[in-house]
Amino acid sequence: MQTSVIIIYGTPLIAGFVLYIFNRWRRAKRDTATLHESQASGLTEPPSLHPEFDTSLCIGSGACVAACPEKAIGLVHGKAQLVNASACIGHGACHAQCPMDAIELVFGTERRGVDIPDVAPDFETNVPQLFIAGELGGMGLIHKAVEQGRSAVATIAQRPRAQDKLDVVIVGAGPAGLAASLAAKEQGLRFATIEQEDSLGGTVYHYPRQKLAMTSPMRLPIIGKLKLGEVRKEALLEFWTDVVKRTGLKIEFCNRMLAIEKVDGGFRVKTQKHDIDAVHVLLAIGRRGTPRRLDVTGEDLPKVIYRLTDPEQYRDQQVLVVGGGDSAVEAALAISEVPGTVVSLSYRGEAFSRIKSGNRDRLKRAQEQSRLRVLLESKVTHISSASVTLAHDGKEFKMGNDAVVVCAGGVLPTDFLRSLGIQISTHFGKSAGQAVAQHAH
Repeated sequence: MQTSVIIIYGTPLIAGFVLYIFNRWRRAKRDTATLHESQASGLTEPPSLHPEFDTSLCIGSGACVAACPEKAIGLVHGKAQLVNASACIGHGACHAQCPMDAIELVFGTERRGVDIPDVAPDFETNVPQLFIAGELGGMGLIHKAVEQGRSAVATIAQRPRAQDKLDVVIVGAGPAGLAASLAAKEQGLRFATIEQEDSLGGTVYHYPRQKLAMTSPMRLPIIGKLKLGEVRKEALLEFWTDVVKRTGLKIEFCNRMLAIEKVDGGFRVKTQKHDIDAVHVLLAIGRRGTPRRLDVTGEDLPKVIYRLTDPEQYRDQQVLVVGGGDSAVEAALAISEVPGTVVSLSYRGEAFSRIKSGNRDRLKRAQEQSRLRVLLESKVTHISSASVTLAHDGKEFKMGNDAVVVCAGGVLPTDFLRSLGIQISTHFGKSAGQAVAQHAH
């Protein structure tokens, strides 16, 4: 009788344990393969804020793996590790879910430093009246960026005002810039907000479709406390757009900042459309920087863009995509899937050495199916309304063209910040908490 009871109750337990061990083994095998694939492709450097794991504390629970929607984290030899570093977007969900507090969010790595401007606890730089908040200042988490934008404006609101200048110009309409703008409106400040893109969102705006933004509870000026959990990009952008409409917030979209000059009592912000004088400037421009241009004749034509939003708009058109990274390859592939498109991908290098293996395979299939033409070691030299001219192997050739999509990365604002006199420190694997604490001193 006792043996029967043991068999009846013990068998499911043993079966469950065996299944658990099998799933752990299968997951470890998959994660190890992903890590080796990333290493073979040279994609081992995370782009921004990312987790570092203390292996002495990690118990291999897999909570961080489950929390990462990008599948950037895996278990290798029973410990958590970034197995797909290039996919990490730094939302910090892994850090929040770790039961052993074995994860730190850091900027930079031992090999690649990240430049972060030095700011005071109120987010003012060493240049008086010039503030920095959000991702540019080393904070990639949305709720923290919101907090910084709000805090910076709270400081500005306590300062003396001028009759002939605005109180503050806010550059950027991402999380920090939006929160700062709402705070300025709430405080009754005279302000202007400019944004080089055609929409809200900053870095979030550039996330892939349906990407989880993973926001945490935060408080927006005028609106109040928001209890947001796992929110996808589109829903978050829709919410922010509704906030702007409800509050009547004015934002100058498609107006790029060109320069900042010191004037008596403040600054003159030069933009594409006009100059703005203000006592204070708050930079909330993120770390993506300004899109890198080709610097060729015709680049200012309306048909030239620097970010793909909707491939469908290029139906029945001849399109040239320029660039050699994943964003360029993915843009070219997406457009090539639209009926009637004729797509070419131009890259100045002799091979796509730093793209994900999945994109490499998809690109090869698209070429084999004649959906996409790849032009390696080529360079755009001239753009006209109906054509584009490229140089290749010492010769130039012209091809019909309706649109050009440039995915050549961005120019980080480091040199620009230094030209203003802002002090910048390079961090090699420094945690977000350490960076903020250092700036506070």
